[in-house]
Amino acid sequence: MNLKILLPTEILLDQEVTKVSAEAENGSFTLLPNHIDFVTAIVPGILFFESESESTPEVFIAVDEGILVKCGADVLVSTGRAIRSDDLETLQQTVEEEFWRLDEREKIAASAIAKLEASFARGVYEIGGSSGEAS
Repeated sequence: MNLKILLPTEILLDQEVTKVSAEAENGSFTLLPNHIDFVTAIVPGILFFESESESTPEVFIAVDEGILVKCGADVLVSTGRAIRSDDLETLQQTVEEEFWRLDEREKIAASAIAKLEASFARGVYEIGGSSGEAS
C-alpha cells in the first residue's frame, strides 16, 4: 500500500507500507493491503505503520483529527497537524511541546481578532452616533 499523509502546507509522508493502524470515533482499526476500500474520520491520536524499507519495525505519527481514505492500494490521510517519530516516548513530549506552541499562537491570533472586531464595532457605533446627532 502507498501511505500519503497530507498536511495543509506539505506532504508529510509518501511511501510504501505493509500495515496502517489508526483510531476513528468508534475505535482503532488496522488496514492491510487487501482490505476493502474504506473512509473514516480519524480522531486525535497515534497513527502507526509498518514498512519493509524502515529501519524500525513501526513508525509512529501523532495526528490531529482528519480523514482517512483507503482506495485500492492508496491510503490517504488528511489532517491539520501531524508529527512523526520512531520512538513513542519522545513523540509524546514532542507533541505536547509542539501542540502547546501552536495553541499559544492560536490564542494570540484569537485575541488580535477580538481586538480588531471590538475596534470595528466601536467605529461603527461612533459613526452611527455622530450621524444621529446631526439629524
